This record gives sequence, C-alpha cells and structure tokens, in this order.
Amino acid sequence: MSAVAEIHENVQGPAVHLVPALSRTDPLGDPFLRTRFALPARPRTFLRRQRLVDHLGQALRTPLTLLNGPAGAGKTLLAADWASGLDRPVAWLTCDMGDCRPGVFWAYVLQALRACGAPASEAVGAPVDATGVDHRLLSALAGDLNGRERPVVLVLDEYDRVTGTAVAEQLEFVLHHAGPGLHLVLVTRTEPLLPLHRYRAAGDLTEIRSAELAFTPEEAATLLERHGLSLPVQAARNLVDRTQGWAAGLSLSALAARESSDPELYLKEFEADRSTIADFLLAEVLKRQTPQTQDLLLRVSVLERFCPDLADALTDRADAEPLLAGLHRENAFVERLGHSWYQLHPLFREILRAHLRVRRPGLEPELHRRAAVWLHRHGFLSETLAHGAAAGDWDLTARALVDDLAIGLLFTGPDSENLARLFSPMGTEARSPATSLVRAARDLSRHDLDHGLAGLRHAEEQLAHEGDDAHGAAAARLSCALLEALAARLNGSPPEVEKAAESAAELRQEVPVHLLDKHPELTALLMTHVGSTLLWAGRYEDARAVLTGVAGAPGGSSTALPREEALGHLALLDYMNGWPGRAERKALAALSEADRPGAPRTSGSGIGRLVLAAVAVDRNELGRAQTLIDEAAEPPSGTPDPVLAAGRALAATRLLMARGKARAAVEAADPAVPAAVASPWARSNEALVTSAAHLAEGRPDEAAEVLRAVAGGQPVYAVEAAAIQLAARRPGAAFDLLDSVHAEGRTGPAVTVRAALVRARAAAAAGDAATARKLVAQALLDARRERLRRPFLDAGAWIRPLLATAQLHDLAAGWLTPPAQGEGTRQQQPPAPLVAVELSARERDVLDRVARMMSTEEIAADLCLSVNTVKTHLKSVYRKLAVNRRGEAVRRARELRML
Repeated sequence: MSAVAEIHENVQGPAVHLVPALSRTDPLGDPFLRTRFALPARPRTFLRRQRLVDHLGQALRTPLTLLNGPAGAGKTLLAADWASGLDRPVAWLTCDMGDCRPGVFWAYVLQALRACGAPASEAVGAPVDATGVDHRLLSALAGDLNGRERPVVLVLDEYDRVTGTAVAEQLEFVLHHAGPGLHLVLVTRTEPLLPLHRYRAAGDLTEIRSAELAFTPEEAATLLERHGLSLPVQAARNLVDRTQGWAAGLSLSALAARESSDPELYLKEFEADRSTIADFLLAEVLKRQTPQTQDLLLRVSVLERFCPDLADALTDRADAEPLLAGLHRENAFVERLGHSWYQLHPLFREILRAHLRVRRPGLEPELHRRAAVWLHRHGFLSETLAHGAAAGDWDLTARALVDDLAIGLLFTGPDSENLARLFSPMGTEARSPATSLVRAARDLSRHDLDHGLAGLRHAEEQLAHEGDDAHGAAAARLSCALLEALAARLNGSPPEVEKAAESAAELRQEVPVHLLDKHPELTALLMTHVGSTLLWAGRYEDARAVLTGVAGAPGGSSTALPREEALGHLALLDYMNGWPGRAERKALAALSEADRPGAPRTSGSGIGRLVLAAVAVDRNELGRAQTLIDEAAEPPSGTPDPVLAAGRALAATRLLMARGKARAAVEAADPAVPAAVASPWARSNEALVTSAAHLAEGRPDEAAEVLRAVAGGQPVYAVEAAAIQLAARRPGAAFDLLDSVHAEGRTGPAVTVRAALVRARAAAAAGDAATARKLVAQALLDARRERLRRPFLDAGAWIRPLLATAQLHDLAAGWLTPPAQGEGTRQQQPPAPLVAVELSARERDVLDRVARMMSTEEIAADLCLSVNTVKTHLKSVYRKLAVNRRGEAVRRARELRML
C-alpha cells in the first residue's frame, strides 16, 4: 500500500480511498469498459414510436423516470433513441453484475459523467475500494450536481443487475440532494429498491411500463414493413394478439417470416416452440432461474391461470407464493391478474409446454389431473372440465359436471357447443354413473332417443346400486329427471313428462340451494319440456301456465334457449286461438332471445319462425312466409320434436294451400311423429288440409267425413272447418262447429273474422244481403288491424259483389284491395299494426341509414363503427324483423311505423 493510501486509511477508514478524478481505472485497477458508456445503436429496422418518445419527454420535468418491462420489450432502444435527441448532457451507463459493489458502481457513474462531457469536479474524487464508498463523496457529488446550470440526465440501463440495497440507498440519497441538477432514468426488468411511492405521490416520477411498451396493431404493421413485409393490419393484429405486442417477439417473428414463401400464413400459424422466440425466452428468462423456479414454470405452463395454492398442488412443494411474486417483480413473463392469480405470457406458456414434453415426457396428463382435482375442490367448474378432459380422466370430468348440477349446460348457454366438443372424445370405457348421464345427455341432445334412453337407464341402475348416501346422488338424480323429461317430450308422452317433473320437485329439496341458484337453466329446460309436451297433447291452458313461467325465467344467457322455446310455443298457442298479432310479438321476442350475446349458435327449435310464417300466410305475404320456413331450424336427424314437426307441417300446408297446391299440402300435412299420444291440433290441421283437397277435387262427402276430427276446443281449426262444411253445402254442420267454439275472451280476430265470413256466406246464400254486408263489414274491421287477407281471398266468388259495394269497398281499399282510380290521395293509411319489435338504439341508427340507401361502409363511417359491427347490427335487425334483405327490412320497418 502506498504512503498516501495509508494516511487516508488511517484517517477515514477503508471506504474512503481516493484517487485523482482523472483516473482511467476502476477501484479494482481494471480499465473502464468504454462500451458501457455508449448509447446502443438503433438497428435499421428500429421503429420510433412517437407516443412513447413524447411520454419519455416528461422525464425532464421529474427527477426520476422508470422504464420497466420484460426482456425484449424495447426499453433500451426507446431510451437510447430519446436520449440521442436531447440538447443536454446524457450520461449513459449499462449496468453489470459487478456494480452491486458500491465502489465499482459509483466509479462507473463518475466515468459516465466524464464520458458525456459533464465530469464531476475534482473535489468529488473517486472511490478506490470496490466494496464501499465514502458518504462525503456522495454528498460532494450531489452538491456538485445541484449547483450546475445545465442539468445532467443519467441513464442506468439494465439496472435490474444492480441488486444491492446499499447502492439503492446511496442512489436515492444523491438523487434527492442533487435537486434539479440530475434527472435519473432507470431502465430495468425489475422493480428498483427505491421509495417509488413517495416519488409517485409527489408527482416526481415518470413511468413507462409493459402495457405502454406493447406495440399496437398499427405500429406492428409498420414494424413488419421495416422488415420488408407488407401485410394487412389484420394480420398484424393477429400477431399482436398472440405476442401481446411484445417487441422482441414481433421482430423475431418478422425475421423468420421473411424466409417463408407465405409470410402472412407463417405469422398466423408459426409454432412458437420451434422458432427463434423460443431460443430467446429460454435463454433470457428460463435458464436464468433456479432449478426450483424452472420446475415451477414448466409445470404451471399447462394452466391458463394459476394461484400459489394451485401451483403448489402441481409441484408437491409449498414455495410457489414467493417464487411467483419474485417472477412477477422480475418481469419474467409472469403477469399478475389480481387476487393472487397469475398467468404466463401466451408465447412463453406455449414454449414452456413444449419444453415440458421434452424434459418430462408423460407428466402433462398427470399435471392436468392434479389441476382438475384442485379446481373441482375449489368450485371452478369450467376449468375443472377443461383439465379433466385434457387428462383423459372422463370419470372425474363428468362427475364434476353432474355434481355441480350443470348437465343442462350441454343443451343451453354460451358454452354448450364447447362442452359438446369437450366430451366428444369420451369413449364407452368410462362407465361411472356420471359418464353414463353425460353420454345419455349427448345422445338426447342429438334426438337419438334409443341410445339416449339406454344410457339413461344404465345411469339410473348405477345410481340405485350406489344408494342415496353417495356423494352427489341428489344432483345426479335431478339430472336424470331433466333427461327423462326431454325423452318424454321427444316421445310425446304427457304422463312420463309429468312423472319426471314430480320427481324433480322432490329432488330439489335434497339439492343445495346454491346449486339451484347457480344453474337456473336446469329447471327452465325441464319445464320447457313439460310445457311442450302438454301443448302437443292439447292441454293448452296447462301448457300456457308452465311456458309463461319459463319465458320469465332468470339466468341471462344460460336460460336463453328455454326462454326462446317457451316464447315460440306461446306464440303457437296465440296463433291457434286466433291472435296473429300477439303470436307475432311473441315469435319476434323468441328471435330476440336467440340474438342475445352469448346465445348458442344452434339456438331454439325454430318454432318462432314457423309461427311467423303462418302469420305471413294469413296476411298473404307468401314470399316472406317461404323465406321464414326455409330459415327455420332443421330438426336433428333422430327422433323429431313433435311440436316442431307439427308446426312445420302447419306453416308449410297453409302456404301450399294458399298457392293452390292442395295435393302437395296433403303430403306435407302429416308431421310423421311416432308419439305416444296423438295431438288434437296436429290431427285437426291434417284433417283440414285433407278435407280441403277433397272439396277442391269435387268430393264433398269425403271432405265432410274427414272433418269429424276437428272439435270446437281448437278455435282456428273449428272456424276453418265450418267454412269447408258450408262450402260442402252442410250449413247445419257449419253452424254446429261455430257454436262449439269456446270464446270466453280467448279467441282473437283470426277466429272472429272467419266465423263472420261463414255466417255472411250463409246469409248471402239465403238471400239476406243486408245481414251478409253487415257481417262482412264487421269482418273487414276486425281483419284490418291485423292485415288478415287470406280469409277474404279464400272466401270464393260469393264475396266479390259485396266488396264492390261502396261501404265495403272503402273498408277494404288500400290494404285488401287497391284503391279505385283517383281515390289514392283521399284514402287514409291503414292503422298501425299491433306489433312491437324492440330494436336497440344503435340498431335503429343503422336501420335509419339503410332506409337512406347508405352502403355498409358509409354507415360505418357515419356512426364511427367498424364495418363488422354494422354487419352484426344488420343481422340482428333482419332477425328481429324476420327478413333477410335490406329492402325487406325497410319495408317491414315502415309497416311497423318504425321509420
């Protein structure tokens, strides 16, 4: 040791050794590495993002700036680009692991100041001991900086390598006392050991973190262009979604895509684990971790999200909580979701899973099984199902579904299609009661009654063998009741469906209330099956009571399908009671349920469209009726749903009869449903069509004989049968049918209009023209509000002279018959129809612009929406108005006084 050094050591201690300020070596005697003071060069493909540069410009107004993000987030290049444009000294220092020693760190800081042309005064000195630094040196440096006219910007890049608390405390001291003479910029992957909360509270901190560093789709598209790839913004958007805007991921993907013959396809489908991205993440993130942390990361890669307890279940250790917190602090692509939940960056997760299969082959299914067990125990159903299926443990997966009383989700709700796909690989080797139930539900959802019932019986036998004390027995039996009701519906059996409903009512008392509240779809589905079966059997009021309850069921998207079906069935009931306007409103409400966000794409039974088609025939809108029939959902290939089959037969036969195709209507009249109980209304429709065909072909006796199947308890069918009886010259039978109609306020204009026309025809035949005119006038008044044209068009030649009279002509003009020449200006518009179609405010905005002949692109620009959003609104408008073209939508909206 030199004499001078000995003197200093004796006076001040070992931490205060000073060397001349112009020394070119660090305290270890090694020359300073000049590359650590140089601003990193920006590559040719570097993209300046002005929004970040502008934000970083605030660094000159705050003493401390933090650039915090994971490896490859673009922090360093952003800081270098910003610093290169400043008009003041910028001391740049790329930190190193050795800088954890205070003496080395401050020696390099002082050298960085010299390198940028803003050296500290000689009075500050420099440390000569790598392990420490004198407090007076720090005070002198802070004072020197505070007295400067030109403030210095000090950028510490890769500051995460400086992990010592001593350096952090010293740096905070200098920053605090340097005042306006120092602007400190920390570029780091981790949270620095500085009191950031104090700076943040005082407004003295500028922060740019991962979310802001992420590339936007537009920035990504420009970056790809810098790499020689001219791709649409959507392709860039897809890449941003996959990389979450991670700068290194985008650049590495672009470099690899340049070598591909189809860059756009490559960026869409590249395998992350076989790319340069994998090399980067494995080297920069995974291999930097301890063996325990690496094992944790590999195991949680099978999870979409995880908490410490779940991670511990996968590792068989108890150290996940501190490890995950540390990984998050280090920006090691572990993102905090809140409430102690985390997720991996999607690309990192994909790469880790591939790495797991290589390092630990065969472990992945076991990890999925462990995750499913933990998630099931903690009530996370959807994730339990996903991991149980991934593990191939179908007994566990099906049991989770049944125990949660969630079997109804196979039929309704936004995830019904996904659940069907999830269970599709389940084979016959899974033989537990739960798997038998799921298999039966899957078969019955496809209307495969034979296999569905066989599976259901097998499940019931297994449950009986296990006994009522088995875990989840009540939920499993209640699930059986739901499937029994569906089977009874497909079989058209009221006794069986009522038996299932009674059983369900008893079992509800044994099931935890929170499960019933959690899954309202089970009860809604079960009661829909009951209501549909009662309607099929002609028990109209019982059916109406049940279905009305379902139509008002809570549950949001999970009960959308039963609500839709209930409204469609109620619409059919209104139609058969002669209320076309009410039927139309309920049918349109059913379609609105199907159009709600989250509704399954294969929604509903289609009965609503078929009712709308029948109403359209009554209004003589035959083209619209055909469109609606074509758009109605086709039934599955198995056992037909009785009400749907009969509803299709009803709408189709009415349309064919209106077009004069009697023989084709007879062929279409039979719903071909092998039901346990015959349907009176389906049989009446078939009888009416057959009778009308006999009459049209000159066989009145046969026509009358067939009508014996029609009774007065079905108002619409009874008055139509009366019209045929009168046309067959059997007035007595016709009046008997009219008298048998049970009005009691239940019958609507479709009944009263047809009944009045039958009586008017009888009066005209008897020579009582005054009574005939009075009855036709009443019929016209009743029909006008509902626009019922078919009853008059089907009436025959006898009505034409009556309609030609002045009084009746005025009542018919403009809606049933064209106005006389010259009368168009004085004819009033027909009254607004009693139809309420609910469009959202945005749907009305779109419809208004459609009426103004604006294109989809013009509407999008006018409303500041995307073209796809406009198309979605148009689709919803079409469905609610029961049309499929722009012009039809405008015409229909004007009819409904919506425009």
